[in-house]
Parts: sequence; structure tokens; C-alpha cells
Amino acid sequence: MISITEKTLQDLQFPTVLETISDGCNTDIGKEKALQIKPFRDKEELMQSLMQTSEYVSSFQNNNAIPNHGFDAITHEIKFLAIEDSFLEVGSFRKIANLSATTNVLLNFLKKFDDYYPNLNARASRVELTKDIITAIDAIVDKYGEIKDNASPALDGIRQNMNLVRGKVNQSFGVALTQYNGLGYLDDIKESFVQNRRVLAVLAMYRRKVKGSILGSSKTGSIAYIEPEATLKYSRELANLEYEEKEEITRILKNLSNVIRPYLPLLVEYQDFLSDIDVVAGKAKYANRINGILPTITEERRLFFREAYHPILYLNNKQKKEVTHPQTIELKQENRIIVISGPNAGGKTISLKTVGLLQLMLQSGILIPVHERSETFLFDRILTDIGDNQSIENHLSTYSYRLKNMNYFLKKCNRKTMFLIDEFGTGSDPELGGALAEIFLEEFYHREAFGIITTHYSNLKILANELPYATNANMMFDEKSLEPMYKLALGQAGSSFTFEVAQKNGIPFGLINRAKKKIEVGKVRFDKTIATLQKERSKLEKTSLNLKEEETRAREESKKMENINTRIQQKLESYQELYDSNQKIIYIGQKIDDIAEKYFNNKNKKELIGEFLKIVEIENSKRKKATPKEVKAKVEKQKEIIAEVQVKVEEIRKEKKEKKLKPVIEKPKPILKVGDRVRMLDGRSVGSIDLIEKNKATVNYGIFTSKVSLDELELVEAVKK
Repeated sequence: MISITEKTLQDLQFPTVLETISDGCNTDIGKEKALQIKPFRDKEELMQSLMQTSEYVSSFQNNNAIPNHGFDAITHEIKFLAIEDSFLEVGSFRKIANLSATTNVLLNFLKKFDDYYPNLNARASRVELTKDIITAIDAIVDKYGEIKDNASPALDGIRQNMNLVRGKVNQSFGVALTQYNGLGYLDDIKESFVQNRRVLAVLAMYRRKVKGSILGSSKTGSIAYIEPEATLKYSRELANLEYEEKEEITRILKNLSNVIRPYLPLLVEYQDFLSDIDVVAGKAKYANRINGILPTITEERRLFFREAYHPILYLNNKQKKEVTHPQTIELKQENRIIVISGPNAGGKTISLKTVGLLQLMLQSGILIPVHERSETFLFDRILTDIGDNQSIENHLSTYSYRLKNMNYFLKKCNRKTMFLIDEFGTGSDPELGGALAEIFLEEFYHREAFGIITTHYSNLKILANELPYATNANMMFDEKSLEPMYKLALGQAGSSFTFEVAQKNGIPFGLINRAKKKIEVGKVRFDKTIATLQKERSKLEKTSLNLKEEETRAREESKKMENINTRIQQKLESYQELYDSNQKIIYIGQKIDDIAEKYFNNKNKKELIGEFLKIVEIENSKRKKATPKEVKAKVEKQKEIIAEVQVKVEEIRKEKKEKKLKPVIEKPKPILKVGDRVRMLDGRSVGSIDLIEKNKATVNYGIFTSKVSLDELELVEAVKK
């Protein structure tokens, strides 16, 4: 898909990005692989790589974190296993078992959480899962990397005999130690170890009196190290058993190597899989540091990087706690070439490199720091000409080198190419070099290539203004502070602010004025006009920003008013319903009162019942009988309300538990007696107590009396207080 030269990778500082990713890898093989990352040629492989990195980034936020994938490299072991009749040391088998166990855990995890990590699982599904390797090694080697006693019956027998002989060695040595120490033949240290054998520390003057084998002496010669004669026999027997043990272990390791050898291709695959995951993890950690995301990749010829950051500059500034200014750049069929102008040190080259590096990173499977609404398509080539490239070896000047580079561009440039040229046309006579640069730019334009160039040449700015599908852009410059604003503005050429920058760097004002007189008046006027237009554009942008802020505030206020109106309307409707309901109840109450008065006068029960039934029938005629569907809907609604209430109750209970409430001190209730003026706790009517019996009081309200529990009454005097 893409062809990138080593020069382009260096121009865009791509190796620096790879070094940072490599530092984030856990294994040596992963670090090496990270440094070898290149742009993908196949789109399907590229998309899979990008999605894998994106999935790994998501694991930093969710509860299903990807397990550890670290491992000790088994490259040496793989080479040895490939040789017939060779065998591995015991430590190598432990490394192989750990590698297999790590792979199996990761394969099972990705299979279980396929919904979260489908692309990582797709990579894992190509690897065979087996426990045979671990089972075979665990039967022979323990977790500390030692051969188990029961690895074979012969080894078990040998080690049992060795333990018996070691006991006899220690016993016989203890007897000799006690004997010669009692005779005063031994030094203060009494014993030591020589050649891994236990020896007596005998004073040199008594060495002939101690029977045994002299194995050495101290540096001063004052002590002779002697193995007692009684111990020698058992030491020889132990040495023979150790030799037998070594031979048996060699036989066991050879057998185990032959068992593991058929799994050699699988072990290679395991190591390759884990190192690939390590690289993905390294890219994910890097993406996390630079806030990298996966923008939309389209088939349409459009590059739109919104709020794009140069990743290297971003990390450096972050470390220095300085601000990094993002850039928004768009290239499309109707606007395929951008000519950036403006003052030196204003950020032109950084803007150029940002686009190139981000596109290169993306096509290499690395997430990039842009806004989530950014999008781009995939280029077949990215061509760069950045910086001073004198070639001493080929005896080329800067301009000769650039002409050679332009010739290469002309051969390779097409509609699937992006070219990035810094300081286009420099290195020769401004008028002649500018004219040639103009022709190159026209040729790139007619070939429909996408590109960004930076320049100070006025003719290139004019050409960009004349070509329908090219546009000017400038790096903003604050004329008052004489400081670059590091902000790219599309649609207008920028002044180089040559004299302003010179003034900022301390060049005397008189010399600057003399320089102005030496150049053409038209050139000064042209540059001044550009500077004025740039200044006006800056003002308009500020005004536009203020208007947008005002519009946003107005919309927010409008939404607030709408919400308030809605709430008021809802309250009015509920009050109206309540009023209508109360009026209805009052009307029915009046009717019943009239019927009761008639009955009071004529005592006619039949008439009373008839009138009452008439009222009930009239009211029932106004009611609508609900259908089963409506009843069901009402029940469901009630259930929803109950559920909401329960949730709210739980929240309130939780809040009460979290808050440290002060203990409420209840005031002692007054003792009520006959004659006290009281009222109900939730009532307004005041009465006096006529009688108290069994925690109940008879309260006289004048018109009627009522029996009420004493707990529901309160003294009127207490209320007044």
C-alpha cells in the first residue's frame, strides 16, 4: 500500500516515536520489534493492528484488564532444541513452562472476553492452546527449577542413598571433631569446608597426629584442613552417588528434551504471539500518554485533522509543564495544497511535520492525538523535503540536493501521494529559484497530489491564491508583543514579519529603516498589506469568538426559561386538577348535606336511599370503565413508580448512613391531666380533657367530643412556647 523512504522517516522523526513505544514494552523481543515498526502495505492488516491497539487502550479503563504477558525469551532454547540429540538445562525447561502457562492464560482470557477484545482474540485464535508442554515439564521440574526426586525411580533411589551416606559422613565427622578437639589439636574455628567437603581445622604442629587426608591449609600456614580418616570412606561413596545422580539427571533431561522437541514450532509461535501482544501494549501505553485515538478512515480523498498535536512536542512540553498549541488542518479534492507562510520560529515547520508524522503513525498502526471527529484516507506515498540536506559524500550543495529531491518527487507524485516541503524554493536566487519552485508547484497541483509547503516567497503565495484547489495559510503573529501565536489560520497568506522579528531580536531601529529603503517600495507595500489583512483577520476572529460565546450563553438562558415555563405549566395543570377535584367533592358534600337535612325533617328512609343512589349513579355515569389493556398499563405504571420510590428510598438511606448525624435529644413529654387545653399533633382544633382512662383521653371540642390516645395530643401552652 505505502512506500516510505528512510529519509522520510528521519525527516518526520518517526524513529523517536518508536523509541518511546519501545520503552513501554516489557520484553527485549518486544522492544526490538517496536523499533522495527514500518507502515503497513495491506489495509486489512493495518485496520486490525489499529483496532488491537484501540482495544488494549480500552482495557485501561474497564474492569477486565488484560493479564500479564511478560516472559523470559527462549530464543537460545529454540536454537538448541532444533539440534538433534541436544538437551536443555533444567532452568530452560522452567522458562518454557512459564512461557506456555502465560500464553494459555492469555488465550483463555481473550476467548472469554471476545466481546471486549474481538481483534485481539482474532490474533489469539491463530495460536494453539495446549497444556501438554506444562504437564510434561511439571512432572520432572519443580517450581524452583530443580529436578524432582520422583522424576524417575532410579533418581529417587540414588537420592535416598545419598541422604543416608550424608548422615554417616556427618556422624563420623562429629566423632572425630569431638575426639581431636578434646586433645586440643584444633584451632578456634574447629572446622571448615574445602572443595565442598567438611574438614577439621587442625593446628599445623599437630597435623601428623590427626589421621586423614590433608585438603589444604590457611594463607599463613598455621592451620591444616584435614578430612578425618573415618569420613573418607563415606565421602568417596557420596562422590560416587553424586556422579550417578548427575548421569541420571542428564538421561532425564535428554528424555524431556525429546518430549518437548515436537512442540518446537508451537513454542516459536508462543514467543511470537506474546511479543506481538507486548508491542500492542507498548503502542497502547504510548497512545494513553499522548491521548491518541483512532480517527475515521475513509475511502474519500480527504484529510481532516482537528486539534492535532505533534506527539513528540506534546510530551516534551508536558514534561516542562509548557502549553502545546494544537492545529486544525484539512486537505480535500477541492483544497488539496496548502501554502503556509508567516514569520520564522512561528511554527510553520511543526505544522508541516505534525500532519506528516500523524499520517505516518496512523498508517503504521499507531493511534494519534487528534479530535475524535477527525478523519483521513490512506496514501500510497509520503514524500518529504525538510531541513538543510547538504551531501558532502556526493558533493551536493543544499540547492543541488533539493533539485535532485524535486526530480524524485516528479517521478513518484500522483493523486495518492502526499508531499511535504519546508522552505520551498530556497537555496538559490530568490527570483530564479522562486520561478522554478512555482513550476514544480503547478506540476504537483495538476497531478492532484495532496501537499503542504512552507515558504516566504511572494510568488508562491500569489499562485496559491490563483489556483482554484489550493489555498494560503499563515501562522498568526502578535504585532504588539512581537511574539508568534503558534496558531494556523487557513485562507490567507501571512507576512514574514521580517523587520518586526529583527526588531524583537534587538537590531537597531535605524538599521531596520535603512534596510527598508534598500528594497522595492512595492514589496514593502505588499508585505504591509498582508500584515494588515492578517491583523484584521485576528480582530474578526476575536469578534466571532465573542459572538459565539454570547450566542451560547443566550441559548443556555433560553433553555433555562423553557424549563421554568414547562415546570410552571405543569404546576398550573396539577393545581387546576386539584381545584376541580375539590370543587366536585364540595358539590357532592352539599348534595348529601341537603339529603341529610330532608331526612332530618321527614324521617323518610326510602326517599333518602333513592336520592343517595341517584347521586351515585350520576357520578358513576361520568366515570369511564377502563379496558384490560388500560388496567394493565396502569398497574405497570404503578410498579415503575414503586420501583423509582424504592431506589430513592435506598439513596436516602445511603445518604443517612454516610452523614454523621448528631444524636437527637427528645424532650420529655408533659404529663396530661383533666382540664388541660390540648390539640391533636397534626390538627388545629383546641379542646379540653374531660376524662382520662387507660392511656386514652376524652377531649371536649364544644360541639362534639372525641376519644384520642394521649400520645397523639400536645399541650397548647407547649405549642405557644
